[in-house]
Amino acid sequence: MSLMITDECINCDVCEPECPNNAISQGDEIYIIDPNKCTECVGHFDTPQCREVCPVDCIPDDPNHVESKDQLMAKFLQLTATK
Repeated sequence: MSLMITDECINCDVCEPECPNNAISQGDEIYIIDPNKCTECVGHFDTPQCREVCPVDCIPDDPNHVESKDQLMAKFLQLTATK
């Protein structure tokens, strides 16, 4: 399951540089997570790094993008494949 950022985001800028897949970017009002790039850090780390650094705990699972660990690993392999 990819993650999402809720409107509780305070735009503190700490999550964006922590994302190894560059899935986090500044949206119109708050940061957003691209579900096509988010692997919950599967393949990189044991836990989602954005959640580790978020001071307001505003990064829950995205119920609109449910994925298994195997699917997240497949996405990681696709994102990191050498072209």
